[in-house]
Amino acid sequence: MRFTKMEGLGNDYVYVNGFEETVADPEALARAISDRHFGAGSDGLVLILPSDRADFRMRMFNADGSEAEMCGNAARCVGRYVFERGLTRRRELTLETGAGIKLLLLSGAGERVDAVRVDMGLPELRPAEIPVRLEGDRAIDVPIALEGEKWSMTCVSMGNPHAVIFVPDAEHADVEGIGPRLERHPLFPQRANIEFATVLDSRHIRMRVWERGSGETMACGTGACATAVAAVLGGRCGRDLTISLNGGDLRVIWDEKTGHVLQEGPANFVYDGTWLRG
Repeated sequence: MRFTKMEGLGNDYVYVNGFEETVADPEALARAISDRHFGAGSDGLVLILPSDRADFRMRMFNADGSEAEMCGNAARCVGRYVFERGLTRRRELTLETGAGIKLLLLSGAGERVDAVRVDMGLPELRPAEIPVRLEGDRAIDVPIALEGEKWSMTCVSMGNPHAVIFVPDAEHADVEGIGPRLERHPLFPQRANIEFATVLDSRHIRMRVWERGSGETMACGTGACATAVAAVLGGRCGRDLTISLNGGDLRVIWDEKTGHVLQEGPANFVYDGTWLRG
């Protein structure tokens, strides 16, 4: 099976062209190929597939084999892949995901894509739809406790559930200690991605993320969008933000007129390979 490894701000996935390859058991393949010692090494597996609702379809699987609804970094990589590998000549594309159809805008010249902007749609703020087991219309700066420790979180879905925690110093936050415990907190029936964010100024946030099913990753596009929304809802920042992640910077805009969240950043090829294991 042929595959391509790509990364967006260090958030790396193995991409398989479903127009040419067939994957019978994507959950098992995701676990095997994501292993950083015995596999290709990645945060998960992405299948690029035909769609009867959009130009292309993306299915994505975390490193533990669980299927995820959406990933902003992966969506950008799919946009660059389908253009530069000759599956389309269009620079405005629709992509079917587990979180609905997303619009991709590809910038660049000639045969190259330099950056991709993804319209992530409207953020979901209703607790029942995120989902998080809380009452009320929104969950903004609400307390969460576990094993005697307490934090304040804002819950947002960008097609997948996020809990954003603002901390004094994200750089030194105990992401690996707190992240997995909060991911599986009883408040989250489908688990959650946990963001640790520090506001640097009204246009700039430093963020680290514990991704559901993958652990701490270099970047998370949906997490950056959720963090931007949480910052605006809490009165911490404006609507046009730079989110600095471990792998680099992502621009996130929460458009006041449409209510849609836009994220823009790079998408890069790493290498092509052939998977020989059964």
